[in-house]
Amino acid sequence: MEIALAEMSDRWMRSQAEIANVRTRAKRDLDDARQFAIQKFATDVVEAAENLHRGLERLPAASAQEPASMAGIRAGLIEIERGFVGVLDRNGVKRVDPNGSVFDPNLHQAMAEQDAPMGVAPGTIVQTLAPTWTLNGRLLRPAMVVVAKADPGEAATTPPRHDPQR
Repeated sequence: MEIALAEMSDRWMRSQAEIANVRTRAKRDLDDARQFAIQKFATDVVEAAENLHRGLERLPAASAQEPASMAGIRAGLIEIERGFVGVLDRNGVKRVDPNGSVFDPNLHQAMAEQDAPMGVAPGTIVQTLAPTWTLNGRLLRPAMVVVAKADPGEAATTPPRHDPQR
Protein backbone atom coordinates (compact mmCIF):
# COMPACT_ATOMS: atom_id res chain seq x y z
CA MET A 1 0.00 0.00 0.00
CA GLU A 2 2.79 2.42 0.86
CA ILE A 3 4.59 1.60 -2.40
CA ALA A 4 1.43 2.39 -4.39
CA LEU A 5 0.99 5.63 -2.42
CA ALA A 6 4.63 6.62 -3.09
CA GLU A 7 4.20 5.87 -6.82
CA MET A 8 1.00 7.93 -6.97
CA SER A 9 2.68 10.79 -5.12
CA ASP A 10 5.64 10.65 -7.51
CA ARG A 11 3.35 10.63 -10.59
CA TRP A 12 1.34 13.53 -9.17
CA MET A 13 4.51 15.59 -8.53
CA ARG A 14 5.82 14.84 -12.04
CA SER A 15 2.51 15.84 -13.62
CA GLN A 16 2.50 19.08 -11.61
CA ALA A 17 6.04 19.83 -12.80
CA GLU A 18 5.02 19.09 -16.40
CA ILE A 19 2.02 21.42 -16.11
CA ALA A 20 4.28 24.17 -14.76
CA ASN A 21 6.70 23.61 -17.68
CA VAL A 22 3.86 23.77 -20.22
CA ARG A 23 2.60 27.01 -18.68
CA THR A 24 6.10 28.52 -18.75
CA ARG A 25 6.61 27.51 -22.41
CA ALA A 26 3.19 28.85 -23.39
CA LYS A 27 3.89 32.18 -21.65
CA ARG A 28 7.30 32.45 -23.35
CA ASP A 29 5.77 31.63 -26.75
CA LEU A 30 3.03 34.21 -26.22
CA ASP A 31 5.56 36.86 -25.17
CA ASP A 32 7.68 36.10 -28.26
CA ALA A 33 4.62 36.30 -30.49
CA ARG A 34 3.73 39.71 -29.03
CA GLN A 35 7.27 41.04 -29.39
CA PHE A 36 8.02 39.71 -32.85
CA ALA A 37 4.63 39.54 -34.58
CA ILE A 38 5.50 42.65 -36.57
CA GLN A 39 8.86 41.34 -37.78
CA LYS A 40 7.84 41.09 -41.46
CA PHE A 41 6.19 44.51 -41.33
CA ALA A 42 9.20 46.01 -39.53
CA THR A 43 11.56 44.62 -42.18
CA ASP A 44 9.51 46.32 -44.91
CA VAL A 45 9.35 49.61 -42.98
CA VAL A 46 13.12 49.52 -42.42
CA GLU A 47 13.55 49.40 -46.20
CA ALA A 48 11.40 52.55 -46.51
CA ALA A 49 13.49 54.27 -43.81
CA GLU A 50 16.68 53.35 -45.66
CA ASN A 51 15.30 54.71 -48.94
CA LEU A 52 14.37 58.00 -47.25
CA HIS A 53 17.87 58.24 -45.77
CA ARG A 54 19.51 57.51 -49.14
CA GLY A 55 17.35 60.21 -50.72
CA LEU A 56 18.45 62.74 -48.10
CA GLU A 57 22.10 61.86 -48.66
CA ARG A 58 21.73 62.57 -52.37
CA LEU A 59 20.35 66.08 -51.92
CA PRO A 60 22.83 68.73 -53.01
CA ALA A 61 24.74 70.41 -50.19
CA ALA A 62 23.10 73.48 -48.71
CA SER A 63 24.44 76.73 -50.06
CA ALA A 64 23.87 80.42 -49.40
CA GLN A 65 22.53 80.90 -52.96
CA GLU A 66 19.81 78.23 -52.80
CA PRO A 67 16.21 79.40 -52.66
CA ALA A 68 14.47 79.43 -49.30
CA SER A 69 11.99 76.87 -50.60
CA MET A 70 14.79 74.33 -51.18
CA ALA A 71 16.15 74.94 -47.67
CA GLY A 72 12.64 74.41 -46.31
CA ILE A 73 12.19 71.17 -48.24
CA ARG A 74 15.56 69.89 -46.97
CA ALA A 75 14.72 70.81 -43.36
CA GLY A 76 11.29 69.21 -43.68
CA LEU A 77 12.67 65.96 -45.05
CA ILE A 78 15.26 65.81 -42.29
CA GLU A 79 12.49 66.24 -39.70
CA ILE A 80 10.36 63.58 -41.40
CA GLU A 81 13.27 61.13 -41.23
CA ARG A 82 13.96 62.00 -37.58
CA GLY A 83 10.29 61.46 -36.71
CA PHE A 84 10.09 58.23 -38.71
CA VAL A 85 13.15 56.76 -37.00
CA GLY A 86 11.75 57.92 -33.64
CA VAL A 87 8.49 56.04 -34.26
CA LEU A 88 10.47 52.93 -35.18
CA ASP A 89 12.63 53.31 -32.06
CA ARG A 90 9.59 53.63 -29.76
CA ASN A 91 8.25 50.39 -31.25
CA GLY A 92 11.43 48.38 -30.67
CA VAL A 93 13.03 48.83 -34.11
CA LYS A 94 16.57 50.14 -33.60
CA ARG A 95 19.15 51.39 -36.09
CA VAL A 96 22.80 50.85 -35.13
CA ASP A 97 25.77 52.28 -37.02
CA PRO A 98 28.60 49.78 -36.42
CA ASN A 99 31.35 52.03 -37.80
CA GLY A 100 34.53 51.58 -35.73
CA SER A 101 33.40 48.35 -34.07
CA VAL A 102 34.84 44.87 -34.60
CA PHE A 103 33.26 42.88 -37.43
CA ASP A 104 30.69 40.36 -36.16
CA PRO A 105 29.34 37.97 -38.82
CA ASN A 106 26.14 37.61 -36.79
CA LEU A 107 25.37 41.34 -37.17
CA HIS A 108 27.35 42.49 -40.20
CA GLN A 109 27.70 41.56 -43.84
CA ALA A 110 31.13 42.37 -45.27
CA MET A 111 30.73 43.95 -48.69
CA ALA A 112 34.44 44.69 -49.17
CA GLU A 113 37.82 44.79 -47.48
CA GLN A 114 40.32 47.59 -47.62
CA ASP A 115 43.77 48.15 -46.20
CA ALA A 116 43.59 49.14 -42.55
CA PRO A 117 44.16 52.88 -42.04
CA MET A 118 46.89 53.88 -39.59
CA GLY A 119 45.90 52.98 -36.03
CA VAL A 120 42.95 50.76 -37.05
CA ALA A 121 43.12 47.06 -36.19
CA PRO A 122 42.37 44.49 -38.87
CA GLY A 123 38.78 43.26 -38.64
CA THR A 124 37.49 46.70 -37.68
CA ILE A 125 34.59 48.20 -39.60
CA VAL A 126 35.89 51.27 -41.43
CA GLN A 127 32.79 52.20 -43.42
CA THR A 128 29.08 51.49 -43.03
CA LEU A 129 27.10 51.22 -46.27
CA ALA A 130 23.85 50.36 -44.46
CA PRO A 131 23.28 50.16 -40.67
CA THR A 132 22.22 47.17 -38.58
CA TRP A 133 18.49 47.04 -37.82
CA THR A 134 17.04 45.07 -34.90
CA LEU A 135 13.56 44.42 -33.52
CA ASN A 136 13.53 44.09 -29.73
CA GLY A 137 17.13 42.85 -29.87
CA ARG A 138 16.54 40.36 -32.72
CA LEU A 139 18.36 41.01 -35.99
CA LEU A 140 16.10 42.29 -38.77
CA ARG A 141 18.80 43.20 -41.25
CA PRO A 142 22.59 42.98 -40.95
CA ALA A 143 24.73 46.02 -41.61
CA MET A 144 26.54 46.16 -44.92
CA VAL A 145 30.10 47.18 -44.12
CA VAL A 146 33.65 47.61 -45.36
CA VAL A 147 36.20 45.89 -43.10
CA ALA A 148 39.87 46.72 -42.55
CA LYS A 149 42.14 43.91 -43.69
CA ALA A 150 45.54 42.99 -42.35
CA ASP A 151 48.68 44.18 -44.07
CA PRO A 152 49.98 41.23 -46.14
CA GLY A 153 53.45 41.55 -44.55
CA GLU A 154 51.91 41.58 -41.10
CA ALA A 155 49.86 38.43 -41.76
CA ALA A 156 53.02 36.51 -42.74
CA THR A 157 54.62 37.19 -39.34
CA THR A 158 51.52 36.19 -37.38
CA PRO A 159 51.79 32.58 -36.21
CA PRO A 160 48.94 30.31 -37.30
CA ARG A 161 46.26 29.67 -34.69
CA HIS A 162 45.91 26.17 -33.33
CA ASP A 163 42.55 24.71 -34.29
CA PRO A 164 41.54 22.00 -31.79
CA GLN A 165 38.83 20.77 -34.20
CA ARG A 166 41.43 19.32 -36.60
